[in-house]
Amino acid sequence: MPIRYELTESIRTSPERAFALIDDLSATQRWLPPCVSLEKIGSGPNAVGDQLHYVFQQGGRQQEMSGEILARVPNERLYCKYVDSQFEVEVDLRVAPGPDGTLSTHIIQITPKSWLGKLFSPLIRLGLKKQTHEAAANLKKLLETESA
Repeated sequence: MPIRYELTESIRTSPERAFALIDDLSATQRWLPPCVSLEKIGSGPNAVGDQLHYVFQQGGRQQEMSGEILARVPNERLYCKYVDSQFEVEVDLRVAPGPDGTLSTHIIQITPKSWLGKLFSPLIRLGLKKQTHEAAANLKKLLETESA
């Protein structure tokens, strides 16, 4: 059974600027707490079908996931899926005009593939909420404090 969490945050910046930071995969480690690196395999602008390599720190050890860009609408949406032997993780990041500049929405869905992952689902759910709030706050801080 998937574990899903959604959070919308108001950011004082333009949707174009917010999307540019989200779309800059090499900058992900600046706002996503467990991220060590996120790289596209290949070159050129991000596009649907691009393969990704995600390295993250979790539970005191470094882990890796393979990923793919499933949807990308410039200045609106970046939707990726990451997989390893234990989990499938869908990350849907959206930006839209809002009253203060931009509404940034993080939609994260984690599907455990193993019995151990399913057993720890309640803890994963709690961690997902905390991590999503931290990521949204970090993204907001970066966009509101750094010059355009």
